[in-house]
Amino acid sequence: MEQHRTIVYQGHTLHYRDEGREHAQTLVLLHGYLQNLDIWSSYILTYMRHMRVITIDLPGHGYSECFNDEHTMELMARTVKAVLDDAGVEQCVVVGHSMGGYVALAFADLYPHHLRGLGLINSHALADTQEAIERRLDVCEQVVKNRASHIVGFIPPLFDPSKRVSLAQEIKDLQDQCLETKEESIIAAQCGMASRPSRTHVLQELEVPILFIIGKNDPRIPTELALSQAMLARHAEILLLDNVAHMAHLEEREYVKPRLRNFVQTCYL
Repeated sequence: MEQHRTIVYQGHTLHYRDEGREHAQTLVLLHGYLQNLDIWSSYILTYMRHMRVITIDLPGHGYSECFNDEHTMELMARTVKAVLDDAGVEQCVVVGHSMGGYVALAFADLYPHHLRGLGLINSHALADTQEAIERRLDVCEQVVKNRASHIVGFIPPLFDPSKRVSLAQEIKDLQDQCLETKEESIIAAQCGMASRPSRTHVLQELEVPILFIIGKNDPRIPTELALSQAMLARHAEILLLDNVAHMAHLEEREYVKPRLRNFVQTCYL
């Protein structure tokens, strides 16, 4: 099975890919801010013989349309549910990177009975601080003035300094991918992240396994914060990576791919 699909939700088009074994373990991968489902291409190639993999262009990203002035995490989670309904998926493991992790947490909050497991890659469950909200508002102003400059400058610091030379082409490709994101979609995503609530209660209440993939040098999420949140979960699994910043799934594929695969297997035991 290899399918590119579109659906219409609330009058807007959503794009997703549904690949792999149709009646197998199902993994849903949610990209981060500015990115799109192509970020998971190498993961799909690795996993599709063993499980079903669904990747989604979240609202305003990739080929999915911008819905409104603010893409809340709840709205994005509902679009994920709409995709799963279209694909006929009842239960799955949902894994999100960064903003995709916020969406995954919102999905877990809204639809806990549809989850077999939850994965957070370089993500966390807290709401933005007032300082972080103000930074997002500054980003919105920057985007209006020079969208391309914001995107090009935003990407390299997400990678650990020790890897920026070896991953130079990867960083360039990611910049090119992110440059496809339109101004109104960037602002909608920033506003949605700024208004998201804390979901630490989800970590405490969720009965399925939760995987935390953490970069020790993540400039956005201190290791201590990530580990303290893992301590809230009833069943937490942790992959803590040295010399890794905010893009663990790209910086250390050789560790993340098998660990994530094993996690999905665990969730379906």
